[in-house]
Amino acid sequence: MSLYFASLNSGSNGNCYLIGTIGDYVLIDAGISMRETLKRLSRLSVSIREIKAIFISHEHADHIAGLQRIVSTHNIPVYISKATYQNSPLQLDQNLVKFIEQDDNFVIGKLTVKAFSKKHDAADPMSFVVSFNEKCVGIFTDIGNCCENVKQHFSLCHAVFLETNYDEQLLESGNYPLFLKQRIKSDKGHLSNRQALELFLQCRNENLSHLFFSHISRENNTQHHISNLFNPHAEKTTFIFAERHRETQLFSFL
Repeated sequence: MSLYFASLNSGSNGNCYLIGTIGDYVLIDAGISMRETLKRLSRLSVSIREIKAIFISHEHADHIAGLQRIVSTHNIPVYISKATYQNSPLQLDQNLVKFIEQDDNFVIGKLTVKAFSKKHDAADPMSFVVSFNEKCVGIFTDIGNCCENVKQHFSLCHAVFLETNYDEQLLESGNYPLFLKQRIKSDKGHLSNRQALELFLQCRNENLSHLFFSHISRENNTQHHISNLFNPHAEKTTFIFAERHRETQLFSFL
């Protein structure tokens, strides 16, 4: 039995990542509608009944927009920090809410999920590493700074959803207002292509087989810019683009 992983959607319009094994899957974030979530799961031949938990990274709308309806309809437990919940508009059945703290480990069926803190402009932002059968998949998006915590957990992973949010020159020359450019570039904003490449080169596991370019800005980045930067360094790693309006295929370790 293998560990499977896919992006259902990735970008400022909504984020949702699927990780697990047959019968035991988790969603990381639920930022697209329930209708789209179910449709995309179905195309990957995964039933909503196989989703055993939803882990929430932070309270921004593109990470929780579909959560309320999914949880109320399908009674799926939600793992979320107390500060994140309190700073969100969510009103969930408290029997389904499991409050988490950084460095917590959770056993979800056959999976182990590790929560760890990161830098982002949210109340209590966290990222996650999901493990099964000595393989680890990590979600590294909405990160303003590659702190030691991020580097340490990145080095453990055999597959990674890595934020490549913006190209620095495109952001500088683009039409965003100055305050928004400064927010994106700040230590609590998002990772540029260059910052993501530095993390990849410095901390990649020698057995890192899949890297998903994730949370890509529609206005301040292109697949061409990302590919030009990363492709010369691929070695044994397969690169995949996690897109804004459709799911990737369901990948697994060989």
